[in-house]
Amino acid sequence: MKTVTIIQPWTTLVALGVKTLETRSWATKHRGPLAIHAGQKVDKEACLIPKIREVLSKHGINDWSELPTGAVIAKSVLTDVFSISRPFHHTELSAVHLSSLDQNIQKMWGTPEMIGVRLPDEYHFGDYSDGRFAWQLDDVVQLQEPVPAKGQLSLWNWEETG
Repeated sequence: MKTVTIIQPWTTLVALGVKTLETRSWATKHRGPLAIHAGQKVDKEACLIPKIREVLSKHGINDWSELPTGAVIAKSVLTDVFSISRPFHHTELSAVHLSSLDQNIQKMWGTPEMIGVRLPDEYHFGDYSDGRFAWQLDDVVQLQEPVPAKGQLSLWNWEETG
């Protein structure tokens, strides 16, 4: 199964289903099943961001040391990848515009201008800088137990056992 390694706490936010857009500096043509791997690194400063801390605490995670690392922790379906642009170089989060937003996503979220209103938490959970990409992760299922695995750069193949 194709797999992407994400550093913590972002990985857990995906596994919990509160982060549905994984932002990357690169796009992929892959669509379909995608395993979510927690890398060895934990961004401890990100764990202190109030919105992230609030979500983790709500799910019983009160310290960064409780986050799983070096393991596949969820499975998802990568349904689309959007390029990110900021019209007129606005810096406000509500000005984020996903330039290749398709009709299905518009039906779910509304117009690009409404995304910032309807999904405000997403903007605390990613880097929406101009020129980056947002990967739409759907049907996320958190594994009952993390499966130890060594991560890799880019997309990589994970051989699921059991």
